[in-house]
Amino acid sequence: MGKVPHTMRKLLLLIALLVAGVSAAAAGEPTQALLNELVQPHLAGAGKVSEGLPQVQAGALQGEGSALFTLEELKDGTQALADLALPDDEPAADVPLALNDKVNYFITFFQTKGRGTYARWLSRSTRYLPMMKEILRKEGLPQELVYVAMIESGFQLHARSWANAVGPWQFMSATGRRYSLRIDQWVDERKDPVKATMAAAMYLKDLYGMFNNDWYLAAAGYNAGENKIFRAIDKYDTSDFWELSKGSYLKRETKEYVPKLLAAAIIAKDPARYGFTEIASVPVVEYDTVTVKGRTDLELVARLAGTTYQSIKELNPALRHWCTPPNYPDYELKIPKGTKARFEQGLAAIPAEQHFSEKNLYSRYTATRKDSLKQLARRFGSTAGELAELNGLGVKDRIAGRTLIIPVKQSVNFAQEGRRETAKAEAAAAQYYTVRKGDTLHSLSRRFKVSVKVLAAWNNLKHAVALKPGKRLVVAKTEKSVSTKG
Repeated sequence: MGKVPHTMRKLLLLIALLVAGVSAAAAGEPTQALLNELVQPHLAGAGKVSEGLPQVQAGALQGEGSALFTLEELKDGTQALADLALPDDEPAADVPLALNDKVNYFITFFQTKGRGTYARWLSRSTRYLPMMKEILRKEGLPQELVYVAMIESGFQLHARSWANAVGPWQFMSATGRRYSLRIDQWVDERKDPVKATMAAAMYLKDLYGMFNNDWYLAAAGYNAGENKIFRAIDKYDTSDFWELSKGSYLKRETKEYVPKLLAAAIIAKDPARYGFTEIASVPVVEYDTVTVKGRTDLELVARLAGTTYQSIKELNPALRHWCTPPNYPDYELKIPKGTKARFEQGLAAIPAEQHFSEKNLYSRYTATRKDSLKQLARRFGSTAGELAELNGLGVKDRIAGRTLIIPVKQSVNFAQEGRRETAKAEAAAAQYYTVRKGDTLHSLSRRFKVSVKVLAAWNNLKHAVALKPGKRLVVAKTEKSVSTKG
């Protein structure tokens, strides 16, 4: 029998896939059901921080590609099945890019119903691929593993899954900390593309060793957790991923994770072959780094670097608030390329105490058994939601024994209030005072050597308010401690 032409081979393969899908549907179980979250996780706070990239609305991500389909349904009315590209042979790669019905299914999907999403992934990837591939190369890992980030998040730094996996590599908090990512109320390094990629490289290398140098099992372990894959191997007495995926123990998400990853990598190696010929390229991130003190105001950083607050936030996606972390003595900050000399010269000309904005003054408080966030919020003039966010807690979490960061000054402008008085108050040991009969804000301001306006702001009071005996007031504070003695 003569050699079958290339186009005919593709058509026969697609017909075979269609027949297989129809047969399985008749049996009540589709051959390759799509993931419930085939495209991407939803974006927490979508629209708040732009990466300067093509954006996908969170609502669209939830529904796009979530329905089951047959290959026949993939046709858009103008494109024949025979026109869709499929690989002739396994592409050359360090990770074996297997070709089978499951992989071809996703190759077909990305050219049809998932085309728009995959095009956005490719466009966004151009910003991060050089950096990510270089890190993988230095770690001795295959370049194809960069497409784990494509499948996990579509290269979106602020992506968050339903399970609270975060960042371009979708680390759970426990796994992120295991690989030296700092995650607290001030920073979340899962969103830092460089640090998260380094952590992902270490994790993937460990998984590869755990599963006897099998990248398919390593990828499945990245998705489901290594223990889940080990249990599947024990249950079915095989370490062949494709055999494991035939059983019912692994979730559908994990069964489809590897073929989807392989399909994404195959297309990315030769986008034009698969019809992706006009992909908008996004400039690679370039920046200078500077070291600043903890709780440095990002508005000040932006002004000295000649840029915007939003730009500083985009360059430093790990920062969760408006300043560098107060619990870090020094913090390495990214600023626009070419602005380092200007920034350092400007910063040196400003007194150190002016580096910190009024919003950045906090105290620490160790909660007792009787405390709750709601009670502390009333006591310190805050809200339970704000305290929960600042301390990485849920509003209803138990806090006994925890040392919490408490905002005790929220709206005082240093320039207007006199920096000398404020500096004295900051240097003092944090104190609370129980109001006695005859006390006024003026008498207490003289007694504790702090202005009436600062004292009122610390305690969320109006200047002319009459003080009720028994009320506890903040009369001095520092970032190191809070005394509960009156």
